[in-house]
Amino acid sequence: MKVLRPLIILAGLIGLWQAVVSLSGAPPYILPAPLEVALAWWRGADVIMEHALLTATEILLGLALGAVLGAGSALSMAYFRPARRWLLPVLVISQAVPVFALAPLLVLWFGYGMASKVAMATLIIYFPVTAAFHDGLRRTEPGWIDLARTMNASRAATLRHVRIPAALPALSSGLRVATAVAPIGAVVGEWVGSSAGLGYLMLHANARMQIDVMFAALFTLAVLAVALYFTMDTLLRRAMPWLPDSVPDTG
Repeated sequence: MKVLRPLIILAGLIGLWQAVVSLSGAPPYILPAPLEVALAWWRGADVIMEHALLTATEILLGLALGAVLGAGSALSMAYFRPARRWLLPVLVISQAVPVFALAPLLVLWFGYGMASKVAMATLIIYFPVTAAFHDGLRRTEPGWIDLARTMNASRAATLRHVRIPAALPALSSGLRVATAVAPIGAVVGEWVGSSAGLGYLMLHANARMQIDVMFAALFTLAVLAVALYFTMDTLLRRAMPWLPDSVPDTG
């Protein structure tokens, strides 16, 4: 059933898509049928996959950098109180300013290559990882902290052996959220300025009225995002097998 469930969901979405096309009578340049999109993907599979590989690389690099910077910032705020006063405003500003508004600046500073897209993905990923991990570090069970103090544990030892293990569930939640939103940064960067990637391919196809190709690139991006999320979820479950699910799996 676990294998069939995604296929059933996919078949249902495709059926709904085809029903909308048939009932609305939308022309192909507005809403192409699923078969037309599948044929467009098959005809341009080599080109689409080449662009998808570049976008996937940008997402993975941004995810790695954002996770490292976010975890490091959370640890700094948890261990050094002055760092909290300096970094918290940065976190707020990073969310107050829309990343879409920063995209042209990042392209201007880092160029039209991969660096600007990785920087955009890193900015989007940085906040959920930092916020989730820092919240987990702050909410460590007080009794565990008191026990560490009675054993004369240093602040560093308490952080390493008590607070970090206790905050791992929060960190895993932040990483899941970050993985889900990571494609946004890469694609927005490609929309603003790029010569390759799925975002560039969608803009290029839209300008040439190749709507079936645009939908094929969009479908590829969706599959890539879902695959990244479930890969991250599987890795986190295997890395922390002692964390039980609150809701049992009955499928």
